[in-house]
Amino acid sequence: MSRASKAAGQPAGPQGADSHDRIRVHGARVNNLKDISVELPKRRLTVFTGVSGSGKSSLVFGTVAAESQRLINETYSAFVQGFMPTLARPEVDVLEGLTTAIIVDQQRMGSDPRSTVGTATDANAMLRILFSRLGAPHIGPPSAYAFNVPSVRASGAITVERGTKKTVKATFSRTGGMCPRCEGRGAVSDIDLTQLYDDSKSLAEGAFTIPGWKSDSFWTVRVYAESGLLDPDKPIRKYTKKEMHDFLYREPTKVKVEGVNLTYEGLIPKIQKSFLSKDKEALQPHIRAFVERAVTFTTCPECDGTRLGEAARSSRIGGTSIAEACAMQITDLADWVRGLDEPAVAPLLTTLGGTLDSFVEIGLGYLSLDRPSGTLSGGEAQRVKMIRHLGSALTDTTYVFDEPTTGLHPHDIQRMNGLLLRLRDKGNTVLVVEHKPETIAIADHVVDLGPGAGAAGGTVCFEGTVEGLRASGTVTGRHFDDRAALKASVRTPTGALEIRGASTHNLRGVDVDVPLGVLTVITGVAGSGKSSLVHGSLVNGSPADGGGAAGEGVVSVDQGAIRGSRRSNPATYSGLLDPIRKAFAKANGVKPALFSANSEGACPTCNGVGVVYTDLAMMAGVAAVCEECEGRRFEASVLDHHLGGRDISQVLAMSVTEAEEFFGAGEARTPAAHAVLRRLADVGLGYLSLGQPLTTLSGGERQRLKLAAHMAEKGGVYVLDEPTTGLHLADVEQLLGLLDRLVDSGKSVIVIEHHQAVMAHADWIIDLGPGAGHDGGRIVFEGTPADLVAARSTLTGEHLAAYVGA
Repeated sequence: MSRASKAAGQPAGPQGADSHDRIRVHGARVNNLKDISVELPKRRLTVFTGVSGSGKSSLVFGTVAAESQRLINETYSAFVQGFMPTLARPEVDVLEGLTTAIIVDQQRMGSDPRSTVGTATDANAMLRILFSRLGAPHIGPPSAYAFNVPSVRASGAITVERGTKKTVKATFSRTGGMCPRCEGRGAVSDIDLTQLYDDSKSLAEGAFTIPGWKSDSFWTVRVYAESGLLDPDKPIRKYTKKEMHDFLYREPTKVKVEGVNLTYEGLIPKIQKSFLSKDKEALQPHIRAFVERAVTFTTCPECDGTRLGEAARSSRIGGTSIAEACAMQITDLADWVRGLDEPAVAPLLTTLGGTLDSFVEIGLGYLSLDRPSGTLSGGEAQRVKMIRHLGSALTDTTYVFDEPTTGLHPHDIQRMNGLLLRLRDKGNTVLVVEHKPETIAIADHVVDLGPGAGAAGGTVCFEGTVEGLRASGTVTGRHFDDRAALKASVRTPTGALEIRGASTHNLRGVDVDVPLGVLTVITGVAGSGKSSLVHGSLVNGSPADGGGAAGEGVVSVDQGAIRGSRRSNPATYSGLLDPIRKAFAKANGVKPALFSANSEGACPTCNGVGVVYTDLAMMAGVAAVCEECEGRRFEASVLDHHLGGRDISQVLAMSVTEAEEFFGAGEARTPAAHAVLRRLADVGLGYLSLGQPLTTLSGGERQRLKLAAHMAEKGGVYVLDEPTTGLHLADVEQLLGLLDRLVDSGKSVIVIEHHQAVMAHADWIIDLGPGAGHDGGRIVFEGTPADLVAARSTLTGEHLAAYVGA
C-alpha cells in the first residue's frame, strides 16, 4: 500500500494520545490531605494557593512530584536502584497522566566550603576547559584549574598476574589546582588555645574549659589525666616542649585507663574531630557559642582566598587569570567572555556566554562564580537551580517550583513571571506553590487549599481561573486584593545604632543611623546589599565592617533551615518538652526521662518513633504503625501516668491552642510550658500539633517556629530576614500585629523585607540600591514610608506607591 493511501485510510480527528491532557489525582492522603481529588491541565501554568500549612506542598511535592520520581527510578535495573534513594509510594488511590518531574525547590545548597556558585552550575567546568585551551603559560588539563583537585604524584611497582607473573614499574601524576595550604577552602582556621584550657591549672585541678568535658569522663578529661603521658598535677604552663607536643598534637595512641583500652590523641585534632567537623548550625547553642569563641577563620595567606594554587593563578587569558574571572560580577564576566574572539573554541564560548546570560536574565547577575553556595538565600539557591533548565531542549516535562518569588523585589517578580510563562510556552506543565498575588495573577489554573492550616486544612476550596478565585469567597479569594495602608502616624525613635564605613561585600563605605525603639524596614532589589548591611554590621558586626554598635543585645532570626530528624517536633525544638516532662514527673513521683520518647520511656519495639520501617533493599521501604504502641511512641506503663487527666501521648497530640488552655489553669497549670505555648500562638502556629515531626512542616511554619524560639532570648534588637517567606496573604496581617507587639514591648525591630505590606507598616525605611552587585551598595533613601511614596525617587518607592494606590 502506498504512503498516501495509508494516510487516507487513517481515521480523521484527534488521536488517542491527545486525550491524555490532564494529571489526575484521586484520593490523596499525604500528611494532612483529606482524600482530595484534582485534575491539573498539562502544558499550562497551575498555581497552588492557601494558608501556610494548608497542604500545598503535600499535594505538589509529596504526591505528584514524589510519585513521578519514584516511577522514573523504577525504570532502572535492580542493581542501579540499589545505589539510589528509596522512595515510598505516596498515599493516593489514583495518579494518572504523570510526566517526568523536575523539582526546583528552596532547599539550601550544601554549605561545603568548596561548593561555589560556579561549581553548582556548569559555568566553572566550562571556564576550566577554556583556560586549559587558551591559558598562557599552559599548565595542564582542566583539572589543573580546579580548586577541588589536589596535585598527586606517586611511583612504585605493580605485579600483573596474567599468564606469567611480571612486575611492572609504574608512575602516576595528576595536576590539580587546589591550594595546598587551605586545601581549596580559601580560609584557614586557627584555634585559640586560651578558650580550651586555663594554663595556670593542672589537669587534676580542672584546667579544661571545654563545654561538656567533665572531670569524671573516661573519654575526655581522664584519658589525658591518666594516660601516663602527662603529669596530671603539673600546671600546663610548666609543661616541657615534648609534653606540650604530646598534649596538643600527639598522633592517636592506645592507652589504658583503669584497665579500659582507650585512644589518646592530641587536644587539637580531638577538638577538630568532635566540634569542627560538624555543621555549626546543627550544634547546640552553647556548643556553637564555644566554637565561635575558640575558632577564628582567616583568609588563606598563600592563595589570598582564591582557593587555587600558584600555577593555576599564573596562567592567563589576555591578562586575566581564572581566579580573577571567577571573582568578577557575572554581568562583567559575560562581557569578558563575549570579547574573546577565538574560533578554535567558538562553540564553548557560545555555551558559556549563554549560561552567564541566564544568570543575568534570572536576576542573579550581581553574583560571582566564586561565591560560596552555602551563603545563598533560599530564593537565590532556587534561581541558581533554574539556570540549567532555562536553555533545556526538553518539552512535555513537569516543572515544580516552591515559591519562586522568595527574596525577589517587586521589580524582579515580573521577570520571574516571564520565565515561568516561557517554560510553559515550550510545552511544559508548570506547577507553582505561591503566595504572591502578582504570580497567582498569571496562572492558567488555580488550586486553592484550606480552609485552614494543619488539621483544619487539606481540602480543595476552589479550582478554576484567577477571576473565579477572586469571586470565590475563599480565604485566598477574599484577601487577593488586600492592600495595607500607610500609617497615619509613625513612632518616634528612642535612639540610634550608628553604622559607619560599612564595606562588607558590595557596600561602599555606608554611613547610616538605624533608629531604635521603632519598626525599621531595610529594602532594595535582590543583591543591593541589605543582608550585607544588617548581618555584616549589626548581627556579626566588627569595627572593621562599620559595626560593633549593637553589642550583645541582637537577636537574629535568619532563613537558615531548621535541622531535625523525624524524632524532632515543635515541643522538642521550642524547649516546651522539658517543663512538660518535669510536670508529669512531679505529679506522678517518677523520673522525667520516662516521658521522653527518645529516652527511657520509648516503646521498645519502634524505639520511640511510632512506626516500624522495613527496608526492602532496592524497592521502596515500608513504614507501618507500630503494633505495640499503636503509634503513640511510649511504653505502655508510661501511659498509666497522667497529668490533668491526660497521658503524655495525648498531650503531644494536642494543638498549640488546646495545650495553651490545658497548661494555663487547673491541675495541669505549668507557667513555664504556658509561656512557650503563648509564643508559638503569637507567631500564628496555634493549629500545629505539639508532636508533629519537624520534617513535615512547611518552610513558612519552620521560620515562624524559629522566631518563637528566639522570642525567649533576652535582646533589645530583633533582626528578621524576610519573615513573610511562606506566609499567606491572610497571615501577613497577623505578622504585622506580632511586629507591633514586639516594638510596643520596648524592643527595636529591624526587618529585611520585599513585601509591600510590611514596608507600608514601617516607621522608618532604609532603601539600598539603586541596582544590584556593584550597581548597588549605597543608601538611596532614608525616611518614613509616606516620604518614600511622595518622592518616588527609587524603584522601591515606585512599587510602594502603586501598591498603596498613591
